[in-house]
Amino acid sequence: MSGLLAIILIILFSLISAGVAGFFAYNRGRESGVEGEKRRMQELGQSAEERAHHILAEAETNIKQQQLALKEQEVQMHNEVESELSRRRKEIDRVESRLQDRQENIDKRFEQIENRERKLNQRQSRLDVKEKELDTVEEQFNAELERIGNMSQGEAQQVLLAQVEKHSRQEMARTIREVEAEVADEADRRAREIVTLAIERVASEHVSEYAVSTVSLPADEMKGRIIGRQGRNIRAIEQAIGVDLVVDDTPEAIIISSFDPVRREIARIALSKLVADGRIHPARIEKEVEKAQQEVEMVIREAGEQALIETGTQGLHRELQRLLGRLKFRTSYGQNQLNHAIETAHIAAIIASELHANVKIARLGGLLHDIGKAVSHEVDGPHAIVGGEIARRYGVNEQVVNCIASHHGEVEPESIEAVIVAAADAISGARPGARRESLETYIKRVSALEEIGNSFEGVSHTYAIQAGREIRVLVRPEELDDLAAIQLSKNIAQKIEDNMEYPGQIRVTVIRETRSVEYAK
Repeated sequence: MSGLLAIILIILFSLISAGVAGFFAYNRGRESGVEGEKRRMQELGQSAEERAHHILAEAETNIKQQQLALKEQEVQMHNEVESELSRRRKEIDRVESRLQDRQENIDKRFEQIENRERKLNQRQSRLDVKEKELDTVEEQFNAELERIGNMSQGEAQQVLLAQVEKHSRQEMARTIREVEAEVADEADRRAREIVTLAIERVASEHVSEYAVSTVSLPADEMKGRIIGRQGRNIRAIEQAIGVDLVVDDTPEAIIISSFDPVRREIARIALSKLVADGRIHPARIEKEVEKAQQEVEMVIREAGEQALIETGTQGLHRELQRLLGRLKFRTSYGQNQLNHAIETAHIAAIIASELHANVKIARLGGLLHDIGKAVSHEVDGPHAIVGGEIARRYGVNEQVVNCIASHHGEVEPESIEAVIVAAADAISGARPGARRESLETYIKRVSALEEIGNSFEGVSHTYAIQAGREIRVLVRPEELDDLAAIQLSKNIAQKIEDNMEYPGQIRVTVIRETRSVEYAK
């Protein structure tokens, strides 16, 4: 409608324009005459009519185009509506299908619940029957007790209570064993993971523990030259170094005896050079001993520096480095102490990393934990306490000092790093092949273990097995029940920890068994 109105307005405007133009033309050509004016008016009318027809044709064309566009829009909207309706129908169908499946599942579950409830009811009914039967048996048992033992109801209750208590103690002991086994398994699993990770890349040499060194000689007549006239050469060596030279029937060898490994090494080097040179007299001995002392001192410094480089703990005081290097000549139960310190540092660092502790403190504490052994023969006191004082004197962190002082329990650990260092020290010393004992020490330890086991009441026999790393305690079953056997194992382990020193750990196994023997005749 708006298009048609526009066309009519255009036509009216054209007619008015034509009339106005004719009016002005009439005024201008009034002098030309009426005929000329009429002719012009007719031409103008024809022109206006043609323009009107042209405008009408264009208007009709525009109307048709608009109608076609409207029809196209209508078709497009219709298609969109149909598409949306189809999508909604599919979604509704999917929701209906899902609801139907859910309803089926609910019906199945409800049916299962009904079946379970029916079974529970049946079971409850059977339990009720059993309960009634138990009540009947209990009444019969009480009556039988009163008849046989001529006991009253109270006395029978006491007998029952004793039986229940005995049964409960057995159940309690079994439960305790199960819980302890479960906790031990979990603790062992986690501990094995951490310890295995810590020691899988760590290994150290196994050095035997000796208090003597041997120097080879080219010939037995060299022994006389070492002794010298009236023994002056051998006295000069012993006085200059502080060792004992043993000249015996050992062919082509002389033995150096000393409990100070540094002195023993100085004597070995000096004596080897004297033997190689052949000139053996007091002046020469003093000179070679001085050179050997300088050489051993250099070896000590290099060993300390190498230990710091290997563990990544540079920056320590020079005196601490020297004391650390002196551990190269110390052994404990056959284990070289410098290698043990390096191994402990690595293990402590790995465990600290696994437990998110301070790796730097744990590593340095592990490296310096036995620094007191370097001066243990010079300073009185436990080597852990002495080592802590030495570290404090040379400006070591207090946390590291506590790691050193507490690794054997003389001082309470104040941080998790201190506990880690103690654990790493135990791991390094207790691993297979790390340490060994002399025969005399081993026999004394095994005997002491058996004596500790036999010192408790109710123990029949105690046997130390597996080279003293386990004791098996046989108890008299009529004197100790299962719960008491569990407590006995803990008491024996505690007494061993309080009264003995040993490498690694000792397993305590308490065995309680009852045997009934009868003979068929």
